[in-house]
Amino acid sequence: MGKTNTTDTGAGATAAEREQERVDSAAGERLSTAPREERPETGPQAGTGVPAMGVVGWIRWFWRQLTSMRVALILLFLLSLGAIPGSLIPQTSVDDLKVQNFKDQHTTLSPIYEKFQLFDVYSSVWFSAIYILLFVSLIGCIVPRTGQFVGQLRSRPPGAPKRLTRLPAYTTWRTEAGPEEVREAALGVLGKRRFRTHTVGDAVAAEKGYLREAGNLVFHVALIVMLVAFAAGQLFKSEGGKLVVEGDGFANTLTQYDDFKSGSLYDTDSLAPFSFVLDDFVGTYEESGPQRGTPRTFEARVKYTEGVEGPERKGVIRVNEPLVVDGTKVYLIAHGYAPVVTVRDGKGKVVSRNSVPLLPIDNNITSTGAIKVMDGYRDKNGVKTQLGFKAFFVPTFAGHGKGQMFSQFPGAEFPVLALSAYSGSLGVDSGLPQNVYQLDTSKMTEFKNEDDELLKKMLRPGEKLDLPDGGGSITFDGIEEWASFQISQQPGNGLALGGAVAAIAGLAASLFIQRRRVWVRAVRGADGVTVVEMAGLGRSESAKLPEELGDLAAALITTAPVAPEKPDAPENPDANEAGSRPVHPAEAPAEGAEK
Repeated sequence: MGKTNTTDTGAGATAAEREQERVDSAAGERLSTAPREERPETGPQAGTGVPAMGVVGWIRWFWRQLTSMRVALILLFLLSLGAIPGSLIPQTSVDDLKVQNFKDQHTTLSPIYEKFQLFDVYSSVWFSAIYILLFVSLIGCIVPRTGQFVGQLRSRPPGAPKRLTRLPAYTTWRTEAGPEEVREAALGVLGKRRFRTHTVGDAVAAEKGYLREAGNLVFHVALIVMLVAFAAGQLFKSEGGKLVVEGDGFANTLTQYDDFKSGSLYDTDSLAPFSFVLDDFVGTYEESGPQRGTPRTFEARVKYTEGVEGPERKGVIRVNEPLVVDGTKVYLIAHGYAPVVTVRDGKGKVVSRNSVPLLPIDNNITSTGAIKVMDGYRDKNGVKTQLGFKAFFVPTFAGHGKGQMFSQFPGAEFPVLALSAYSGSLGVDSGLPQNVYQLDTSKMTEFKNEDDELLKKMLRPGEKLDLPDGGGSITFDGIEEWASFQISQQPGNGLALGGAVAAIAGLAASLFIQRRRVWVRAVRGADGVTVVEMAGLGRSESAKLPEELGDLAAALITTAPVAPEKPDAPENPDANEAGSRPVHPAEAPAEGAEK
């Protein structure tokens, strides 16, 4: 018969067969998930239900739990879950101003968020604890598995089981070829299919799919690499912002930054020496249709110099297309307008003339800010004082309405600057930090108009606002544009990218590569005809294993063809079938395969 699914356990069984049955039964009990009868506890904790583990036992138990795949997945999920508030809540490491605004607007939630360190998620104690535990868990999981995998690579496939009929995929036939010839042909066929093969006794043992475990290890190692890259990026990073008006420049020194943050291990002396000048900012927008006002061109054209005496080069910085200089990336992150204003005193002397950047408050670049004159101005009595103007700018004036003026288009098609004037102390001499875009009028006096109201006026380019009682004037001369840049060094980005690519490749290998073993046994029967048995075993469930075994059998039959049926063969249908052709694995499922 081509295959049998029954085992002789009766009186006719030999002692060797009974011993094999006992071994198989013991192995089955070890693999069974049925509840076992526990041995009675002994010792001082007997009857309490608590095992006597001791300190070392508890440490070993905790280590096994930490390095298990289940705990690693839980920690990875917690790490992903912990990153959610870091994406939704403003972070101090990214923007202090947004954090302060959030605290001012949410006075109830802010103390709770501060208690749980939600404004500094990635440097918080709880996030760091999850991060470190995941790191240790992955290392504790990888190290022993790597040793086991190396041992598997150095070892040979195991010998054939005594009963190949028990395996999930099985086929057999009879051939006139000799056993040695069959085994030699099997070595060649399996070798061409990239199996690792060798002969053990009367059978050829082969194994394939070692890259599955290699992919699994690569995936876990890649996760560690990504964690290391994340840590390196946080510890050695530097990040700063700078607002530059057209015609002005920036040199990469600490004093040039508007704001600067760095990792705890970053050395400010390692700032890359370079500089650049913003020649022109080009912004174009959709003129009509439902997408009117959508940016079409958004680029900063600069001239930059690498090093102290390097040659001057031209470059263009676009959104998501940074300028890279000596490992430092310069990103374009924002854009706005800087009205050019000239302030004169009562005698007509120019006190101040500069471009004043204003901050956008909507998508049409309606902007607000402050113009401050700190030195050089004297009032009508010749007394030194300071001037301040609240500024409100719209690039495309929508006309007078019932409420506040606003812009209807981000391009500067009809620019209007609204000013209100104050005099007195700006508070800049107190030594306290001050927002350059806000005007503190607590120690200032309003300029009054003829109706004894706050002096204010809307200006077009070329127009001016005269201060009362010969106090001078302020003129709206024109418009320049500014661009805000983020200058950053992230040393772990390349490492993180490599880890991500390796993780995807390793995961694909562990999912799609199937590890399996094949055995080919060839022995000469009592009638002198060689009986060939082939069987396969997958390390994981695979529907392709019987098909692959059938293909291997078909290739081997070209060397060891099926023996012709003998005329005097016993009239046994099963035996005739086995002698006439091989039994395909799909036709002869292994014992218990139906389960």
